[in-house]
Amino acid sequence: MKKYNLFKILAAGFLLLTFNQSCTDLDEDLFSQVTEDNFFKTEEEFVSALGAAYTSLGGYGGNGNIFSAQEVTSDEMVVPTRGNDWNDGGNWRALYLHTYGPETDIVRNTWPFLYGGVNACNRLIFQFENLEVEGKEAFISELKTLRALYYLWLMDIYGNVPIVDRFDVPDGFAPKNNTRAEVFAFIESELVQNIPNLSKNVDQSTYARMNFYAGQAVLANLYLNAEVYTGKAEWAKAAAAADQIINSGKYSLESNYFANFNTNNQSSKEFIFAIPYDRVFFGGFNLPAMTLHYLSQDTYNLTFQPWNGFCSLQEFYESYEDGDLRKGKPNTLAGPSGVRGNFLVGPQFSSGGVILVDNDASAAADPDPVLNFNPTINEIQPNAYREAGARVGKFEFTLGATENLDNDFPVFRYADILLIKAEALWRQNAGSAEALALVNQIRARAGVDPFTSLTADNLLAERGREMFAELKRRTDLIRFGKYNDARWAKPKDPSTHVNIFPIPRAQLDANKSLVQNPGY
Repeated sequence: MKKYNLFKILAAGFLLLTFNQSCTDLDEDLFSQVTEDNFFKTEEEFVSALGAAYTSLGGYGGNGNIFSAQEVTSDEMVVPTRGNDWNDGGNWRALYLHTYGPETDIVRNTWPFLYGGVNACNRLIFQFENLEVEGKEAFISELKTLRALYYLWLMDIYGNVPIVDRFDVPDGFAPKNNTRAEVFAFIESELVQNIPNLSKNVDQSTYARMNFYAGQAVLANLYLNAEVYTGKAEWAKAAAAADQIINSGKYSLESNYFANFNTNNQSSKEFIFAIPYDRVFFGGFNLPAMTLHYLSQDTYNLTFQPWNGFCSLQEFYESYEDGDLRKGKPNTLAGPSGVRGNFLVGPQFSSGGVILVDNDASAAADPDPVLNFNPTINEIQPNAYREAGARVGKFEFTLGATENLDNDFPVFRYADILLIKAEALWRQNAGSAEALALVNQIRARAGVDPFTSLTADNLLAERGREMFAELKRRTDLIRFGKYNDARWAKPKDPSTHVNIFPIPRAQLDANKSLVQNPGY
């Protein structure tokens, strides 16, 4: 278990403010009695008040909203229906097959998750702006930059979303949709105005907070996808934002890829912005529950039984060369553990080295009772084998882990920034030697041969291999024009309207000013 001063300030933030997770009920009273007369005397008190805005990120690493929206809709992950498990009204299949609608669970849940963050930022900005104290401007800029990140995700996933940039809204406030281009312009303006006010310190005081470089990472991602969002490419601006981070000299690649995903990964030199999960102080990162088999409880001496759901696709697993250090190596009957990798495959053992056998009657259709994570998935439904699919092993699962991991989750990582710059350069000049060199830095660490040239296919594939399970894939596939392609068990999409999610039915019912996205 990790203990940060940050957790103390996050907890304090809960005491200061409540926040509402809806875009349609923004006129609540402020329940805090905190004023400049009895608080906001020190920087630590200001930082503690930021808590609600950052604790809103807690669900990022769980299965209930944005993780599933970005991963299960892609070619990286699927949640097969395993007999009676993971049917859930077809919601998980709808994500993977792109048949989601306004009432699909993840569609419904991701909207309030993201607007909950927006609303928390708006509350705090309102409170800070009404204080007559010195030093508030930097904290307001920090909140506006974080709010821009929430809006980037909203725009990416839902497209035409309302811009709500104030807390003191009138009674009956019912915001209309803004166009995606309008939301883009709002985000860009907020970032350009506020990033220069952010700290350039890279230390414990700015860890897991929006500093200057985290703001530049938001900006780089905004510009990288500008053509999708507005119809106008901004490759040079994406490269320039990435350069602000690269040229600072404050970040570098870890020599060991998996140092970024260990339980105690808070000292990673790659982390530009991370969510500081902790099993006691700040839970919500539920990956072992999401991906591991029920019997994996014995492998890691877990304090709970996993749910046996999320797995990768065979084609994606096989996109890694066998010598790729990120892939890892399967377990064998000779021992209880394979070589650490992004995936868990092969026979599974207890922590004492005894091979695990699934004798449950509902698993009778499995070809062999020995628990063997097989990259091949026999079918998406109704009877996918309980052992089918390579499991997500990228983040370390420690012995005795709880449902909530201690591992911090990188939202923006230096390797991603190198790949963003490489792509931005390649988009402007397919023969760019600098772009090729940047990608080959990533491949060198992975222990695979360098590329001799860059193509759309190998650049997208390399982004997938490096950024697996870091919530980038759906956005990447859309940018490269591959999101709608046919893949295992999924036909080609009949329309590109699925590139943005529908507005949830609950939001349309609550706010009659909203208009549904086309095609739904």
